[in-house]
Amino acid sequence: MKPRATPSLVAAFAPTGKLRASINLGNPILARRNPASGEAEGVSVDLARALAAELGVGLALEMFDAAAKSVVAVTAGAADIGFFAIDPKRGEGVRFSAAYVQIEGSYLVRHASPLTDNAQVDRAGTRIVVGKGSAYDLFLSRELEAATIVHAPTSPAVVDTFIAENADVAAGVKPQLESDAARIGGLRLLPGRFMVIEQAMGVQANRGEAAQQYLRGFVERMKASGFVAQALQRHQIKGAIVAPAA
Repeated sequence: MKPRATPSLVAAFAPTGKLRASINLGNPILARRNPASGEAEGVSVDLARALAAELGVGLALEMFDAAAKSVVAVTAGAADIGFFAIDPKRGEGVRFSAAYVQIEGSYLVRHASPLTDNAQVDRAGTRIVVGKGSAYDLFLSRELEAATIVHAPTSPAVVDTFIAENADVAAGVKPQLESDAARIGGLRLLPGRFMVIEQAMGVQANRGEAAQQYLRGFVERMKASGFVAQALQRHQIKGAIVAPAA
C-alpha cells in the first residue's frame, strides 16, 4: 500500500518545489542520452519520474558524467535524490534504499594476457584501471592488497585509458566492458565476477527519517509491481537484474 505524501514529506524531498534528481550518465545500464533527442532516458530516469508523480511535484534532471559527481550533488544539496551503488563511503552523506538492480563487476584483459582467473589479478606489478569514484573503485581501493589502481576520469573511459596506459586489467560493469571489447577487439573478459554492484536510490542524509523510509518503501513497491523489470526491458538493458526484495 502506498503511504500518503504529506506536505512535510514533500517539503523534505523537494524543498525548491521540484524534485531534483541526480542522474549518472556514466553508467549506461542506468541512464543514457537518447541519440536522436538528446534527452536522458533509462531506468533511473523512469524511477525519478515515478517518485515525482507520487509526491505531486515537478521533476528536474541534473545530469553528470560520473557517479562521484552525482554523489557530491546530493550530499551538497544541489540535488534531492540520486541513483548510486551502495557503498559505506558514500553513506556518509547519503541514505540509501535497498538495491533496485544488481550489476556484475568484471575484469577485462588482452587476449595475450597470462591472467585467466579473477583471483590472479591482485598481484604486485598488476595495474588495474578503474573509473575514478565509481563503486568498483571504492570497493577495489579497500580490497586490493598488492595490485595498483590507475584512475580513468569516468567509467566509460576505462577501457580507452587501459589501452592508452598499457595497463594490465580494466575493471568495470560487465555490459560496458563487453561493449568496449567488441568495439576495440583483441580483448577478453575474465570468467565470473569480482563483485556484485547493488544500485540503489539515495536521499541527502539530513532530509529526515520520514523521507528515508518513504524512499525505501518506494523502491520496494517499484520492484514488487514489476516497474523496474519493465523499465529494464523497455530500455533493452542487458547485464542487470532486478534486486530481490529487501
